[in-house]
Order: sequence, then C-alpha cells, then structure tokens
Amino acid sequence: MAEDRGRDDEAVSRFVESFAGVFVEAGVQRMPARVFAALLAADSGTMTSAELGERLQVSPAAVSGAVRYLSQQHMLSVEREPGTRRDRYRVRNDQWYEALASRDVVIKRWQESLRDGVRSLGPDTPAGRRMAETLAFFEFVGEELPLMLDRWRARRDELFGEA
Repeated sequence: MAEDRGRDDEAVSRFVESFAGVFVEAGVQRMPARVFAALLAADSGTMTSAELGERLQVSPAAVSGAVRYLSQQHMLSVEREPGTRRDRYRVRNDQWYEALASRDVVIKRWQESLRDGVRSLGPDTPAGRRMAETLAFFEFVGEELPLMLDRWRARRDELFGEA
C-alpha cells in the first residue's frame, strides 16, 4: 500500500502472521486474527476488502467473514467510503478500550444468567456453589472494569496526550 512505502514488506508480513498467531493461541479464529493484525499494522488503520485480500492473499469471502466477526466483537468499525459503495474497515488507536468497554453489556447478561443458575441449581449444591463463585467473579469484574478503564484513559493521556 502507498501509505506504507519505505517499509520492509516481508518484515510487516512476518509481524502480521506472528501477531495473528498469538491471537489464534488465545482462541480467535485464524482469518479474523490475520485481518485484525493487518489493519493494526497499517498506518491509516483502515483498508478495504480488496486491500485486505491483496495484503493477506485471501479471497473476498474470507475477508467478509473475518470482518463480520471482528465487527461483532467491537474490534473494528465499518465505514462507507465517500462517493462509493465500498466499505473501509478501521481499527482505531483506542480499539482495545472500546472492545473492553463494550463487554460490560455481555458481563451483565452473564451475571443474570448465572443468578438464574444459582437459583435453579440451589446455592448449597456443588454446582450451585460453583455458579455462585463464577457469579461473584463476574460481579467483581463488572465493578472493576469501569474503574480500570478510567485509570487507562488517564494513563493514555499521560503517555500520548489527550485523545
């Protein structure tokens, strides 16, 4: 890509595949991991489906499935390219923050489901106690996550200037 001129394309490709591999080890499917790493490595943080396909040497269908997954996980956003029918896929500098912040809704749903599980299984049964401990963990995470994200915003401002 023109924006990345002067870079060693082989080194960038090795990074993309290596970083994607770390994501795969953490449970992310291979193609979404590769697409995310490619976007992260692009100076603009954006690419079209065609650009991603070319960069990763994959089909448009593979890119489509990957960006759908990443969008659902709040790991990228989709923007319409002005004056065209093409979409651009973007990772922002604060993408990790946004991805974690969006988990609050999911964590609350897990808590509700776990409360039902504790009631259904009985709090004094081994399974009920296991559910109760899991619920307590997610209640803790739900309380701590907003505080952690606030601390991150302050630290990010110190390190990189106000957003």
